[in-house]
Amino acid sequence: MKEPATLDLAPEAGPGTAEADEPPRHPFLVALGERVRTLRSRRGMTRKAVALAADVSERHLANLEYGTGNASILVLLQVAQALQCSLTELLGDVTTSSPEWLLIRELLEKRNEADLKRVRLAIGGLLDGHAAPVNDAGRQARIALIGLRGAGKSTLGQRLADDLGYAFIELSREIEKFAGCSINEIHALYGTPAYRRYERRALEEAIQIYPEVVIATPGGLVSDAANFNLLLTHCTTVWLQADPADHMGRVAAQGDTRPMAASREAMEDLKRILAGRSAFYSKADLHFNTSGQGVDDAFDALRTQVREVLGILWHA
Repeated sequence: MKEPATLDLAPEAGPGTAEADEPPRHPFLVALGERVRTLRSRRGMTRKAVALAADVSERHLANLEYGTGNASILVLLQVAQALQCSLTELLGDVTTSSPEWLLIRELLEKRNEADLKRVRLAIGGLLDGHAAPVNDAGRQARIALIGLRGAGKSTLGQRLADDLGYAFIELSREIEKFAGCSINEIHALYGTPAYRRYERRALEEAIQIYPEVVIATPGGLVSDAANFNLLLTHCTTVWLQADPADHMGRVAAQGDTRPMAASREAMEDLKRILAGRSAFYSKADLHFNTSGQGVDDAFDALRTQVREVLGILWHA
């Protein structure tokens, strides 16, 4: 097997250049870079933040995202192709750890989204002793609002809870109570894994304590499959959507000074985050767009939709 040559990582080979003698980028490395960008956007992390967390240079990460990273991984790709298996199988992901995993994976391959959703719900009901059926009243009476910052989760969530006579939980505040510090401090001091553990504890407690509740969730909760599965299993979910410009304007109006709001490329960052998370947000039971509406009009329309789902008769 011929080993591919290592790509040059010199500055002139980086993103944003157009040298005539620049070697063609391998499609696999281009796709790998795109997956890295998508995962980074889904988690709402800047390139600098990922580089720091991974202990690599920002330039190296930029080259990886551009498709000019270390080409030695192509050796593994060629071996995987020779063995007629996926690269993940060659590297040993969890679905290769036992014959049962391999058989389950085979059953799920090439299934459409509708089939995969039915399987996920069935598995949840089968394995989780606390899982509620899709139409269970307990699940219906817990309303979870998901979406990016600036969609109106806190404002509309509080009004919806008051209208229904439910408790209102802003999950970010509960996470801070568990940790004893702010969200930013959790990430800075303990890292993302610790934050996800606090997020899980806060969500589990909200589900256990409140049979009727409206929960405003952090925008990045959907990035953690375990926490998002828990939410989908126990709550009726509503994706509060908004146009990127509305997201940005509302965040700025709240005085948010975090990197996404302060960056010169904030709008592009926001669009990438939204693109990375939309496939997860779309799993919600209801989709509701708050753009082009005042708070009162948006609330009235949202209340009508939610009450229809809950089966509550509402008369204006």
